[in-house]
Amino acid sequence: MDITKASIRQKVWNFLEEKNIACFPRPVHHRIPNFKGAAAANERLKDLEAFQGARTVKVNPDKPQEHARFLTLEARKTLLVPTPRLRTGLFNRIVPPSNPSKDDLRKCSTSRGVREFSLPIGLDSHMTVDIIIIGSVAVSRKGYRIGKGEGYADMEFAMMSTMGAVDQHTTVVTTVHDCQVMDDIPDHLIGSHDLTVDYILTPTQTIRCDRDRPKPSGIVWSKLDSEKFAQIPILKTLRDREQKAGKDVRLKDEVVAGAGNHGN
Repeated sequence: MDITKASIRQKVWNFLEEKNIACFPRPVHHRIPNFKGAAAANERLKDLEAFQGARTVKVNPDKPQEHARFLTLEARKTLLVPTPRLRTGLFNRIVPPSNPSKDDLRKCSTSRGVREFSLPIGLDSHMTVDIIIIGSVAVSRKGYRIGKGEGYADMEFAMMSTMGAVDQHTTVVTTVHDCQVMDDIPDHLIGSHDLTVDYILTPTQTIRCDRDRPKPSGIVWSKLDSEKFAQIPILKTLRDREQKAGKDVRLKDEVVAGAGNHGN
């Protein structure tokens, strides 16, 4: 049987559930899986120079990265969290109450806290993101990452790249269980639009990836279909800007249709 991203996801999700490594919310299928030892994996962030020196940190909103959000707030760094499914914008800044206690910061780190204590950040914020912390379903020592299959982490990085908030030197970290680390993910499964990672943190180890692929340098419009484009309103603004700048912003179905017309 051919190895695909879908088959790798299924194998990892099944293993986490069967071995009872999975944690709430369960089942972990079709999610960035939460796992036993997630807090310990995130705790390793404190030893990374890239995290220590960071002023602005972007963390995905999933449960297994909750402790990463807490550590960011505890260190008095600016915490950005993507808006759910990018429906209302790109990301929000989490603003805790004044003179917060540790309990306050823990509350701000939860999914509910992310909703209650957030301030929208616009496309013209001229913000620099120093480090990105994301979840994964599977990841290889080369830094090849497989998410849950919806492409939001890849798209978020591409959007931030278009805004000038990130570049090839921006550190990307994923926190996972040891069983989610693959010796090898086939090269052909990872495209130019896929986000690769620099570090993998697990409950037992910190892995510096031998990354051999560049990170996305902008939105690859030809990879986006019109359905996905319509689901994410912020893409229209970005596409209009890039079109005015003279870039090819045809969507996947438009490219295919154009090729078909050319052949007639």
